[in-house]
Amino acid sequence: MKSKEAVQEEEERIRKRVRELPDDKRLQFFKQAEQDLKDPDTYAVLNYLFVAGLHHFYLGKPLRGTINLCLFITGTIMLFTGLVGAGLLLIIAITVVELRDLFNSQSVVQDYNNEVMEKIYHAVSQNE
Repeated sequence: MKSKEAVQEEEERIRKRVRELPDDKRLQFFKQAEQDLKDPDTYAVLNYLFVAGLHHFYLGKPLRGTINLCLFITGTIMLFTGLVGAGLLLIIAITVVELRDLFNSQSVVQDYNNEVMEKIYHAVSQNE
């Protein structure tokens, strides 16, 4: 995971390059960015309400989301069988890992958005 400062510096670098684009390209960039960028608050709410990994699907990471969801369901099923301790341990482990993402949701989504902006910038600037 990148530091918050590194993510902010990367965003500023991208924004500086976008400001240097011609007006029509800059408009094209912002129209596409408006559609593709993700909201940190939505990510945080999905993480907070559904520790099961739905926030990973929101950022387009279906593999990680599926793994999280499967582990969470497995832990929940284990709670209703003879493996209560193992199920509880699995759910606690997932929760601890996901709490890190919850507390860093602004930075996680900003990093994702930087990657998206970089792709949009390259697509728009290639058309010059």
